[in-house]
Amino acid sequence: MILSISGIVLFGTIAFLFFRRDGLKVSHAIVCALFGFYIAGSSIAPSITAGGASLASLLGGLKF
Repeated sequence: MILSISGIVLFGTIAFLFFRRDGLKVSHAIVCALFGFYIAGSSIAPSITAGGASLASLLGGLKF
């Protein structure tokens, strides 16, 4: 689990710097994909899924 958390922090920081510095390139997309795989395998994945579902529900319930 410690390795997974370290990977999340590492790839998250690199992805953030890529977005801030310049446009998303192929190498940047690979780092972002690795970040997603590490997040999916961590213990916070169910919380992220629940948050996404909650946000989708909230947006789906808006009436214009």
